[in-house]
Amino acid sequence: MDEINEVYEKLGGVISKDDFTRKVEEKVEQMSGLCDTRTAAMLVAHDLGVSDTGESQLQKVSSITPNSGNVKFIAKIMSAFPAKEFNRNDGTIGRVANVVVADETGSIRLTLWDDRADLVKTGEIEIGQNYQIAGYVKEGYSGVEVNIGNNGVFCETDEKVEAHIDSKQIKDIQNGMGDINIRARIIDISDIRTFNKKDGGTGKVANIQIGDETGKIRVTLWDEMADLTKELEIDDSVEIINGYARENNFNQQVEMQVGNRSVIKKIEEKIEFKEDFTSIADIIPGESYSISGQVSGLGEIREFNRDDGTVNMVSNIYVSDDTGRIRIALWGDHALLVDQLDIDMAVEIMDAFSKSGFNDEIELSAGNRTRIVIH
Repeated sequence: MDEINEVYEKLGGVISKDDFTRKVEEKVEQMSGLCDTRTAAMLVAHDLGVSDTGESQLQKVSSITPNSGNVKFIAKIMSAFPAKEFNRNDGTIGRVANVVVADETGSIRLTLWDDRADLVKTGEIEIGQNYQIAGYVKEGYSGVEVNIGNNGVFCETDEKVEAHIDSKQIKDIQNGMGDINIRARIIDISDIRTFNKKDGGTGKVANIQIGDETGKIRVTLWDEMADLTKELEIDDSVEIINGYARENNFNQQVEMQVGNRSVIKKIEEKIEFKEDFTSIADIIPGESYSISGQVSGLGEIREFNRDDGTVNMVSNIYVSDDTGRIRIALWGDHALLVDQLDIDMAVEIMDAFSKSGFNDEIELSAGNRTRIVIH
């Protein structure tokens, strides 16, 4: 036991003595007697992130890179994702789960395997707990992550951690970006829609629009995440963890995607957002715009048949501001607004798409991505 004690003293308390002894015994058995107790203790220490000089250094999250190898640090649980089972090549069933942890320097994803993943399944891992962590780093699905198997360390600690998750501003989100954390205010919420997947199953999707002081962005929530829109309200402040960005096929605007590897939750922080309205005279074709003005013309509702045989509606209105006047085509349910509008009524039309219309005059098209507010 003296050999174990000698090595254990160099760990700096990152793991309990009993857990360390158990791991050493497992290592001896794993090596089928090919190493003595001291060698096994050194191997376990190496697994826990102890350097060859015998010094055990706690790292900060911000210092972890894809080439860090074995790392050891203390962080706070910020979010946990459901555990999943998978079939290994040898026919056994493995388990894997992900959590996001953070310290005062940033956040990182942990991948927990097998027994460690079970801690998520049983609910033993709770948001806000502080953990001692030792594992190995690799480039994962959504960036750098720390993998923790049965030889790693993942145990609760009484040591205090000031957690901080780096949040991006909406203006900085670019196509292809992953692992996006953001705090924003909800501007709009869509209904949940169902669709048929290629595998024959049924999926769900919903959209919200969020904004901060730098801009706004549309967010698509898939499957189980779509159900969260039932709990959200316009003007709620939310935090989104681990979203990813891509261009949509409609107008090539960058949008955020939120799936089962993401987290969205309400926060108390008040997020400022102010709509950026464009003067009518400055509108050019092929862009999305928000305008504010007064109704200066009203048309009739017209029904027509789509190519798929379904019936749709369209109506036209004119809106004027100090710089000009523009025709707006209201599609679908928006078409019914002509019955609520009157001349000189104030209206805001957000995210309508501009194009060249009759006689090459520029007009706006208000579809299902458009939000209209009547004052």
